[in-house]
Amino acid sequence: MKTLFALLLSLLSLCALAADAEIPIAIRDHRFDPGEIRVPAGQKVKLVVHNQDATPEEFESHELNREKLIAPGTKASIFIGPLKPGRYPFFGEFNEKTARGAVIAE
Repeated sequence: MKTLFALLLSLLSLCALAADAEIPIAIRDHRFDPGEIRVPAGQKVKLVVHNQDATPEEFESHELNREKLIAPGTKASIFIGPLKPGRYPFFGEFNEKTARGAVIAE
């Protein structure tokens, strides 16, 4: 019985860690909010990008090897990592001057 209880606690802990690994990002006024995202190095995380603008945007990062078109008013999930410590810039292809950000793995 103790083994089953320990297993259930372990599973709950893993579920909590997985929930923590989801990071929301908004696209608003052709900008990413927040512009800097800190993630734990060596772990896979899920970015949930919500495009709140009336126009499409494309999340793009050469360093993260990701490119995702996000229609107006919709959300997209982008999985990244595990990453080595460092800075990984990203930008919006359609509004490159204003839609800029970075993932910082530490």
